Amino acid sequence: MNGPLSELVYVEQPPGFEDPKHPDYVFKLHKTLYGLKQAPRAWYECLREFLLQNGVVMGKADSTLFTQKVDKDLFVCQIYVDDIIFGSTNEKFC
Repeated sequence: MNGPLSELVYVEQPPGFEDPKHPDYVFKLHKTLYGLKQAPRAWYECLREFLLQNGVVMGKADSTLFTQKVDKDLFVCQIYVDDIIFGSTNEKFC
């Protein structure tokens, strides 16, 4: 879930990790943290780019459904937030 961010995000110092010399400082994030609202989107974007670069096709009606045909076999991958469901007509693809 630590995908790269495409926007500026700052967070307060978490309890127990405060800098006593600079208690008012905030952190600028370079990657998402689990639990942030940007995390699922950044994770999806990173995974989508990986799948598309490897020949998997994104669905036209559902942008979270990816398919790939290899000869007569079919690979299907469904993404939902931070879950992945996949299957294939060829056991080796799974």
